[in-house]
Amino acid sequence: MNAAKVIAKAERGEGLTVEEIKIYQANAKPVKQVYGKYGTLKRKYLEEKGIDWTIADLPTYLHNVDKQADELYEGMYSRLMCNEKYKRTGDFLEDLHRQTEVQHLIEEEILNEIVYV
Repeated sequence: MNAAKVIAKAERGEGLTVEEIKIYQANAKPVKQVYGKYGTLKRKYLEEKGIDWTIADLPTYLHNVDKQADELYEGMYSRLMCNEKYKRTGDFLEDLHRQTEVQHLIEEEILNEIVYV
C-alpha cells in the first residue's frame, strides 16, 4: 500500500489495519510532545503495559492527565490546608515538615487515582 494513502487515511481519522499502522509509523514524521510530570509518568506506564498505541489521540489524553492531576492537587491542597493538623505554626521546621507531608499525601493520591490506573 502507498505510504501517502495510509498517511492521508490516518489524518482523516479512518481506522487503520495493523499493516497500515506499521507503514504509518515508519513514514509519518513524529511530532515532539511535551508533557508535565504526570503525563510523562502515565505515558511510560502505558508503554510498559503495551497499550499506548490503542489510544487514538495520545497527546490529548496525556495533556488531560496533567490537567486532572493539577485540578486534584489544587483541590486536595485547599482541603488539607483547612485541616488544623496542617496549618502553619510559625515554626519554620514544623511548617516545612507539614508542607512536605501534604505534598506527599497529594502525590500518592495522584499516582494511585490518575497515573497508575
